[in-house]
Amino acid sequence: MTLQTKDSAALSSMVGIVGARGRMGTLLAGRAVAAGRGVVGLDRAPGSDLPAPEELPQLRQCGIVLLCVPVPALDPALEAVVPHLADNAVLADICSVKVLPMRRMRRAWSGSVVGTHPLFGPVIPEGFVPRVAVTPNSGTDPGPVNALLTDMGFEPFLSTPEEHDRAVAYMQGLNFISTVAHLAAMRQIRNIDKFLTPSFQRRLDSAHKMLTEDTDLFETISESNPHLQETVRQFTSFLNIAAGGDLDLLAEHARWWWRNKS
Repeated sequence: MTLQTKDSAALSSMVGIVGARGRMGTLLAGRAVAAGRGVVGLDRAPGSDLPAPEELPQLRQCGIVLLCVPVPALDPALEAVVPHLADNAVLADICSVKVLPMRRMRRAWSGSVVGTHPLFGPVIPEGFVPRVAVTPNSGTDPGPVNALLTDMGFEPFLSTPEEHDRAVAYMQGLNFISTVAHLAAMRQIRNIDKFLTPSFQRRLDSAHKMLTEDTDLFETISESNPHLQETVRQFTSFLNIAAGGDLDLLAEHARWWWRNKS
């Protein structure tokens, strides 16, 4: 599908979105159109995990092609998409890990490669700053991708694949692992649900979506992030401090989150 723009002059900045009918693809395509960009939106053909072959040549008119597909689908998407890219096109993705996708995109495409990770889902909470980590390949100008993200109403910031994956191993991977481990451990306490407190109910409410809707996403992050096992080992060392009873030390370290607040 080709989505019309508000201004036909914007055709020079066309954006290709592969996975345009997915939840994130729908969000990004809508934001791009609202910003006056031309969008070529491709999605899975019936009975296939890839766009219809006859639709792929439309990507040649796009200055940026954004792969809105999960990590396991990245290799077949690259194989299908790359032969149809314009010579000066920027190839980008929105995967939740960056080291492996960047490596695969660089291997598949000799042109400009920029990794991105929107740090939010398809529904952005009110008041939340929608930041996007941007990890350009060495020698690639991230300016066009940053401009697109800014036009969409997002706040891009530069990072590296390694810095990104180390941070996400804590922010998303360890959050998932520690949550499921905590809730699983509580199963062995009979009638524990009778002792719910308001604060723990809030944690349960937060975990419910993680365990019912986003499990595949978090499992992919866990399996594809090369820094996660190291992160778990480091976290275990902090649990050992807790097991030793030195909770004051842990609390002191934890308060760094509020270091800039009076």
